[in-house]
Amino acid sequence: MSVVAFAQLLLPDSPYAMWVRGELGEYLRLPDDGTRVEVIGGEIVVSPAPVYAHGGILSDIQRGFERSWFLNNGFPWRVVQTINLDLVEIGDGYIPDMVVVHKDTDAEKRADDVLRLHPHDLELVVEVTSSSNARHDRRPMFGRQVKPTKWSGYARTGVPFYLLVDRDPRQPGVTLFGEPNKGEATYEVLGEWKFGESVRLPTPFDVEIGTDAWKPWNA
Repeated sequence: MSVVAFAQLLLPDSPYAMWVRGELGEYLRLPDDGTRVEVIGGEIVVSPAPVYAHGGILSDIQRGFERSWFLNNGFPWRVVQTINLDLVEIGDGYIPDMVVVHKDTDAEKRADDVLRLHPHDLELVVEVTSSSNARHDRRPMFGRQVKPTKWSGYARTGVPFYLLVDRDPRQPGVTLFGEPNKGEATYEVLGEWKFGESVRLPTPFDVEIGTDAWKPWNA
């Protein structure tokens, strides 16, 4: 399951600064087995490597973009999985499941062999929930104490679109968020689909994604 760091954890520097320098995972002695370490709302969040079905969903999304690329020589979007994303504006560091960037950005970042992307590089970000970390991917739960999540972090840093695939058996489905309000750290809902329905991403993407094989995680 994911683990959130508590205030009593003593670090030689802030979690974000150590994440940017690539020192955080080593300091925490995390295994090199796909375990991810992120900084969400200033807190350290460690999550295990995702399961096979999680990766299959990402492959289906990528296939949808590649199909559009094949059918349209002028298709401008490229897909990249599990890249470091530096949200310097809010002092967080994420590892999104998938990001979509313009082909010119893709060419530039490949040529420069960059270690990290920044929110202004992205057009769309994709997260697929797991039982261990779903709460970090969704909009914050409003109550007595509201903790930032990746949903609010993406909105606050102006990522134009956020596609959330929620595999929770209590609320499975796909939601496209857009029109980020940076001041409020919120998104508007642009589309919702059930598993088994065809997801159609609107302009500027015009991409269709099949979800017939998508299932909730085992309860």
